[in-house]
Amino acid sequence: MATTNPKYNLRNPLPLSAAQEAEVKQLYYKRVRAHCAPEIKAFAECAVNRTVTATWVCRTQRLAMNSCMVAHAKPEEEDRAREEWFATHGERRKAKEEELARTEKRREEVIRMMREDERRQAAAKGSS
Repeated sequence: MATTNPKYNLRNPLPLSAAQEAEVKQLYYKRVRAHCAPEIKAFAECAVNRTVTATWVCRTQRLAMNSCMVAHAKPEEEDRAREEWFATHGERRKAKEEELARTEKRREEVIRMMREDERRQAAAKGSS
C-alpha cells in the first residue's frame, strides 16, 4: 500500500540530490555560526577598518572564533541539520507549490490582459 505522505527515516534517509545536500550544508553552517555568534561578532568588530593587519591584531578573537567553530562543526551537528531539513521538508514543498500556483495565476492574468489589449487594438484598427 503506497502512502501519500512518506515518513523519512531521519537517521538513514534516502539519498539527497546535490541541491538538497547544499541546503543541508547551509543549515549546518548556519547552526554552527549561531553557536559561535559572540566569537564571530568579537572578531568582526576587531577587524573593522583593518585588512592584512587583522590577522595578527585580532589574533585572540580569530583563534577564539576558529576554536568555537571547530568545536561545533562535528558530524553530530550535521546530523541535526539533516534532521531539521527532513523535518521541514513538507513545509518547504508546500510553500514552493503555493509560490508556483501564485506565479501561474499571475501568468494567466497577464496573458488574459495581453489578449484583451490585442482585441481592443484590433477593434480600434477595424473602426478607423
